[in-house]
Amino acid sequence: MKEDTIDKCYHCGESCEKNVITSDNKHFCCEGCKTVFDILDQNNLCNYYTINSFPGISVRNKNSSVFAYLDDELVKQRLISFTNGKISTVSFHLSQIHCSSCIWLLENLYKLNKGILKSQVNFHKKEIHISFLEAEISLREVAELLANIGYEPNINLQDMEGNKVGNPYKKYYLKLGLTFFCFANIMLLSFPEYFGMDAISDGYYRKFFAYINFLLSLPVLFISASEFFLSAYNGLKQRNLNMDFPIALGISVIFIRSSIEIFFLGEAGYMDTLACLVLFMLTGRMFQNKTYESISFDRNYKSYFPVGVTLIKDNEEINIPVSKLNIGDCVLVRNEELIPADAVLFKGTAHIDYSFVTGESVPVDKNLGEIIYAGGKQVGAAIELKVIKPVSQSYLTQLWNNETFNKTESPTIISMANRVSRYFTIVILFISIAVAVYWLQTDIQKAFNAFSAVLIITCPCALALSSPFALGNAIRILGKWNVFFKNGNVIEKLASITTVVFDKTGTITQAGKANIKFYGDELSEKEKVIISTITKQSSHPLSKKIWQHLNTFSNLEIDNYHEYPGKGISAFVDQRAIKIGAYGFVTDKITTPLNENLSAKVFVSIDRQIKGNYAIQSEYRFGLNSLLATLNNKYAVALLSGDNDAEQSFLKSLFPDGSLLRFNQHPADKLSFIKSLQKKNETVLMIGDGLNDAGALKQADVGIVISDNINNFSPACDVIMDSSRFSSLEQIIGYSKKCITIIKVSFLLSFLYNAIGLFFAIQGTLSPLIAAILMPLSSISVVLFTTFSTKISANRMLNA
Repeated sequence: MKEDTIDKCYHCGESCEKNVITSDNKHFCCEGCKTVFDILDQNNLCNYYTINSFPGISVRNKNSSVFAYLDDELVKQRLISFTNGKISTVSFHLSQIHCSSCIWLLENLYKLNKGILKSQVNFHKKEIHISFLEAEISLREVAELLANIGYEPNINLQDMEGNKVGNPYKKYYLKLGLTFFCFANIMLLSFPEYFGMDAISDGYYRKFFAYINFLLSLPVLFISASEFFLSAYNGLKQRNLNMDFPIALGISVIFIRSSIEIFFLGEAGYMDTLACLVLFMLTGRMFQNKTYESISFDRNYKSYFPVGVTLIKDNEEINIPVSKLNIGDCVLVRNEELIPADAVLFKGTAHIDYSFVTGESVPVDKNLGEIIYAGGKQVGAAIELKVIKPVSQSYLTQLWNNETFNKTESPTIISMANRVSRYFTIVILFISIAVAVYWLQTDIQKAFNAFSAVLIITCPCALALSSPFALGNAIRILGKWNVFFKNGNVIEKLASITTVVFDKTGTITQAGKANIKFYGDELSEKEKVIISTITKQSSHPLSKKIWQHLNTFSNLEIDNYHEYPGKGISAFVDQRAIKIGAYGFVTDKITTPLNENLSAKVFVSIDRQIKGNYAIQSEYRFGLNSLLATLNNKYAVALLSGDNDAEQSFLKSLFPDGSLLRFNQHPADKLSFIKSLQKKNETVLMIGDGLNDAGALKQADVGIVISDNINNFSPACDVIMDSSRFSSLEQIIGYSKKCITIIKVSFLLSFLYNAIGLFFAIQGTLSPLIAAILMPLSSISVVLFTTFSTKISANRMLNA
């Protein structure tokens, strides 16, 4: 722990004034700060004080009763983003978040109260997302806990309406304004030196102007350049020389040298160089942050997943994109479909699986009129909901990026960039010191210039920025093309695949098109209505085809609906037991009878009597033949189908020779097959419809879900692809490879910049000022190169 001083509070660093509260040989400015320390000490969280000096927030005069209004049910409903009666989630804006200590403490809230399940900080937005147990801690108590440790939530009307306004760049603008003001005045006062005006520069005014320049440089050093010093200091505490360390060192050298010249040698110093350097560094840093943020903004909020929702309007069912859903709309949600927005149960029996949100897979029963939160998944018969909140696309993104579905393997190219950046700093420090020692023997001025220029111009910012900008821009471009990648790591993995595995139904076949014929006993009109009723509940492509084929209206009650992945569906309709699915599922027999049709067969059993089967001749996606032929030239290709092998001979004619075709595959069989390929060191791409393939999609190195404008969102996948882009799969893989090539070229470009800059810097002929201008320009040029290269490559490959 840090050493304490009597005049400063051990927790927040504020002056203790006259009322010093002492505890455990530590001094506090108020009871609030002492209470926070006691809470942390009792929970073994005092490492908080080792991350930063005086990291806490003053908690003087905090009054927890101000949160009494959070006990009001209406207020709770508008603030809480999810609840199932046991687990609730809420987001608060905490303006007090300011350093790594804040993040560390806030993400360890679960140690302070067992009712907190998880807390995650968004430092850029100064937000915290908290999941908590309603039985252990109330919403009011969560807010009071935050206030008690110095992070009082900012709750206002905008939070209640879901609109938060803030400008994260306000501090940057203020720093830039301050730096430009100081720089302009330093330049003005330095004109006598620039123009050799000896009558002025040799007299009293020369010293006077130099002293004023020194005073003007102090805000630049201690305010404008503070982020470079703080970043370098925090890196040193973690035993890491980060990219800001040589920059901070270079600024320090210029300031110290200038101060010595001004006060001891009677010279003008280099405060103009210092101010200009910081001005250009801040401008370059803001450009990088803004560009990166724009990519992130496009990725998370402007783009939407190509999932649709079934809208009920004027007794008709219409498929619309989820982004067009409005408050008051009535939607139909089938078995295994995602709830796209907060809604009220209007019709049917709801069994909601909130495992995507809470991790608990036990369905929660909901009654008519109850709120069902976005992110849940219906398990059972179809239900009708009335939307009460707009669709939150950022919330869908949050579900998709849930850590449960993330793959832990670190991408090679990004890891390489991080490793190179880390060791690059050490090498540059060694070179700068060696150059300074060399020139000190002959020319102090050159030694100073060389040392400072080497530190500044060789900052590896361009190297570190190349991969996130290239991958981020590629994700944005592909998103506009209706191909949505979870993150940049997926692009690297996709570029290295060796095997492509396809699911059949709903993936290589078109969901809404098929030739259907019933073989067996003639069905009565009542039986057709019963079959239509049960198939309407399912989101499986074959069920949807049968329901669309029958095209009958049904208002029959349905009970005990169950869907068994890879097998079929069962229920009681009009007090009759119905089973629809594979032959073995409806008869408990293994063998499947054949007929003359090369079709998938869906059998129907009513009251345990086989009525016959629907033969479904699938219609395959446009461009499948050419796609398979192209893929076969570069990758191994396989097919895994949950259907029987009725279409085997036809599929053999479609798939290239040597392709492995497997039928009657249950979800567990598909998962085992993917694992077996990976044991042979294959990098596997799995393409499915997201319904029965979740395990295989998650296990595969890259999992792609094909969306046919149905709400089959699967967080286990890495890519969601609109079905209209199916035939372009090979171009998308090729584009991923091109992106990796662009990143490698940008690495070389960055190294070339550093090599050229280093060549001039070590000679002592490159001033720190010129180095300060060239360093951000090199970063900007690398960003522009990756941005335009990925865009040009997309125009050539994706639109070819």
